[in-house]
Formats: sequence, C-alpha cells, structure tokens
Amino acid sequence: MRYSKLLGKTIREDPHGSKRESYSLLIKGGYIRQMSNGLFAFLPLGVRVLKNLQNLIAAELDKLGGQEVNVPLVSSVDIWRKSGRDQWVGKELIRFNDRHGRELVLSPTHEETMVELIRSSMSSYRDLPLFLYHFQIKFRDEERAGKGLVRTKEFLMYDSYSFHRSGNDLNNFFPRVFAAFSKIFKCCNIETIAAEAGVGFIGGEKSFEFLMPSGDGDDVVVGCKNGHYHANRDIAVGSKQYIGGDLLAMEKVETPCCATMEKLSEYLKIDKHRLAKSVVYFTPVGLVMAVVLADYEVGKEKVSRYLSAPLLRLATNKELASAGLVPGYLSPVGNTDNIRIIADDSVVKSANLVFGANEEDFHFINVNHGRDYEISEITDISLTNKESSCLFCGAPLQEVPAIEVGHIFKLGDHYSRIMNLVFRDGNDRICFHHMGCYGIGLGRLMDAIVEANHDDKGIIWPLHLAPFKVFLMAIGKSLSVKKLVEELHEELSDIALYDDRPDSPGVKFKDAELIGIPLRVVVSARHLSEGMVEIQERKSGKITLVLREKVKETIEKLTGKE
Repeated sequence: MRYSKLLGKTIREDPHGSKRESYSLLIKGGYIRQMSNGLFAFLPLGVRVLKNLQNLIAAELDKLGGQEVNVPLVSSVDIWRKSGRDQWVGKELIRFNDRHGRELVLSPTHEETMVELIRSSMSSYRDLPLFLYHFQIKFRDEERAGKGLVRTKEFLMYDSYSFHRSGNDLNNFFPRVFAAFSKIFKCCNIETIAAEAGVGFIGGEKSFEFLMPSGDGDDVVVGCKNGHYHANRDIAVGSKQYIGGDLLAMEKVETPCCATMEKLSEYLKIDKHRLAKSVVYFTPVGLVMAVVLADYEVGKEKVSRYLSAPLLRLATNKELASAGLVPGYLSPVGNTDNIRIIADDSVVKSANLVFGANEEDFHFINVNHGRDYEISEITDISLTNKESSCLFCGAPLQEVPAIEVGHIFKLGDHYSRIMNLVFRDGNDRICFHHMGCYGIGLGRLMDAIVEANHDDKGIIWPLHLAPFKVFLMAIGKSLSVKKLVEELHEELSDIALYDDRPDSPGVKFKDAELIGIPLRVVVSARHLSEGMVEIQERKSGKITLVLREKVKETIEKLTGKE
C-alpha cells in the first residue's frame, strides 16, 4: 500500500475537546474520524486493525466450537415485549415504524433475536450445546456519548451466545469462555481485572466484566489489595459501620433550609453517618424509596436487582407529593402506605438516626427501627465507600477507575422461560435452555490497546494487531535507492505501508512513530553503498543493518516473535 494513496493522513493538532491520549492518537494517526457526537468513521488503517481484532477473537472462539452467524440489526418490537425488555431499556432503544406501521427497533443487543433463531433452526436436543457468535454493528442512543471510542452511539461489537441442555453444562462451559477472554486481552497486551458485575438490562444470574485500569475510565473497580475480591462498584460489597448505643427518645426538631445532607450535618453538628438518606425512584412496579446512611450512596443496580425491575428515573416532585412525601425531607417514618420502601441493612442496625419528617424544615432525631418505624424489605443496597473493607480478609477496599473491555453473563434459563424456548430431552421431558452471552466492544478494545501501548511519540501496536507490519521508506533520490525501495515494496506488499511521499525524512520518521507500525525499513544511499538496509523495531527502538538479500528473511523472523 502506498501512503500517498491512503485515505486518512496523519494530523498534528490534537482533536478539539480531547482528554484521552488514546483518542488523540487514533485521530492524529489517521485511524478514525468523528462524524458527529458519538459517531465515528473508521479509516483504512482503522479497518485493518478491526479486522485483525476480529480474526484474533474468532480464532479463540472457534477453539470452543463457535459458529459464526449474521443476524439483522433490526428486530421486531414484539420479541422485546415478549422478553419484557421493552420496559427495561429506556431512550437508548431506538424504535421506529416501517411503511406498514409495524414497530421495529435497532437492537442494542441480540438475546431475543438469538432465542428466536434457535427456536426456528434447532432440530433436536442432540444439537446442544450450541455456541454462536457474530460481529455486528449496534446502536444505543447513549445519553453520555463521549470519550472517543469508549462510549459511542454506534459501535461494532463481537457478541456470542451459548445454549445448553442444563445448568451444569453452562457452568462447565462458562469458565472456558472466561479463559478465552483472558487470553484475548493478553494477546492485546493489556492488563485486565476480572470483576463481578451487575447484570443490568441484560438480565440473568450473574456476570463478570474485564476491566483495564485507566485514570479516565468511566467504570470503577472495587478491589482488595490482597487480591481476594474484585467487583464493579455498582454491586461491590464490603464491611459496614453500625452505630450502637442506648435508644433515646425520638424528637421532631426544626431544621430550617436543610434540604441536603451537607446542610443538615452542619446544622445539627453531627456526622453524616448518623443521618439517613431516602431516595425515591419511579419504576414499572411503582414508586420505590431506597434508604441508606448518608455517608453511602444508593446502589441503583442493587436496588434494581432486588426489585427485578429497572429504576427508570428519579421521582418527580409531583409524584412525591402524590405519595405524601416532601422533597428534601423524605422519610420512611410516618404515613408510607403509598410507597414501597427498601432499607439498607446498615440503616436498621444503627441506633438513634436522623430522618426527614416529610415536612419542610423539620427532621426527626433519635429514630430507631422497630420502635419508631418498620421496614420489612431489608437488604444490601448501598455502594461501598472509603471506610469499607474486604469481607474475606478485612483489608481496606480500594477503588480503581477502569474501562470495560469485555463482559460475560451467565443467563441461566432467564430468557428461555420468559420466551418459552424449550426442547424435549432424551426422555421426552420438556426442558428450558440454559444460556450464556459474552461480548467485546471492538472500538473500546482498540482504544484500550492504544492507551496501554503508546509513548510520547505515538502508538506502539502489538505485532499481530498492527494495520501493517512494516513501514517502508527511502532517504535520497538516487536511482539505486528508488529501485531498491520499489523492489522491497513489491516483495512486502501484503505487509508493508510504503511512504512514497516527497516529504522530508524527518516528517516520515515522525509519522512512522505516530502510526505505530512495528517495523520501520529504511533504504538510504549511505547504507546501500555497503549493500545494507536499516530495520528498526518500534517498541524497543533497536536498529539492525541487514544485507539487501536478507531483508525479507529478517522481517519474517522478527514478525514471528509474537
């Protein structure tokens, strides 16, 4: 490939508003271009990297018996209604009608579609287990699109789905996919943390995320320094502090202009750990109040999992008023017949707390569960905080910002029961399929690879993922130099990007480093006079002079290292 003909040359300026070095390098190196907020075009270099990622992933999946399929991006809303996820997914799900008025959706994920594919295509229980995968463009109308390829509206994703006769078969297969994902990320030269995670709107029994630590990541991993525990902060658990003591008499006190925990703590001159915080959500099952201690945050994923329903949004003031609640002074104490209440276990175990009085400018102090109020639904619904410690060894829990690069779900029979996907086993018994689903966002992964593999000069692609293995260039205009560089271009055409521009050697050197191709081959009059050609390794900077006749052989040896 001649660089002069390539669409998407390097640029020197950082993209407007860029905060991620990886995003800047992908733009400046000529790999991607932003078309609109959350929408990106992949240029020829970027497409070659994506194809290499696809080949890497497919090779590992094929070892597990994976079969590649291609299903539509568009699906009928009927199958989403059948699964109930039309209620779970909010504005991220794009709905539209065709010319006949049939309601369709742009699928942000394909569990329902795969269920219907198996229903129509599987002939016998003997077909199981089945492991299907595809590389598919997906669309989610992300509210917080940004950070380059980390959070986009349209993205290319690998996702796969396994179908099994039993939970035991799924349990045996799941670790094999886990190991394959670990190997894929190792081949990408990125360090990942495997962490327990929430199931979100995907649903199912449990999930694990593969996260790469990143100061600019939009996820947070909570981990024990001894390595006993890692989880996404959304669902992480840890030790909690409880306040004991003799029960004091409950009092109603005036708290003017104290509608926030900060103002209330300052006014009463007590620590936040003595305050109870109530948050009300609008859900498909009605208004739900979540109560936690004020030095914790409500774990929305935990509440959602407990309810088996999504938290669609915060309740409006009008909705609060209809339930007899006063914003800023919410409380489970008093008339709460119109609302469902879930309390964190730390709240009911603590003595003499401060609660809102459901009256503007008033709070209750010395409130105690069982005497002053009753809540029957009690579970862990709070996020860990800086005081939390590991439940396994007692070590402090630490928070690490990270980027999610992969996610695997043990769905169990969640979808097959809801959508009635059954088969008859060898004893003619009707059984539900057990499912798993597994995904990697290729754009996110590409971004993560660049973040983990760059220096102050540019990208350093792992050899097997680079768009080309060789960056070929010449120094000098003599006929002998031109002749040899053209010969090498012909010999290496499948793996080489030939910079045939009339620019200076300095410009070409900088572009070679920015683009990040693993090997740079330079033909120059100085070395050619001795029959030698220069080969430099991008990662180490090591320069080797080789005889003209040994160039291809040397490159083959160097590219066989990984």
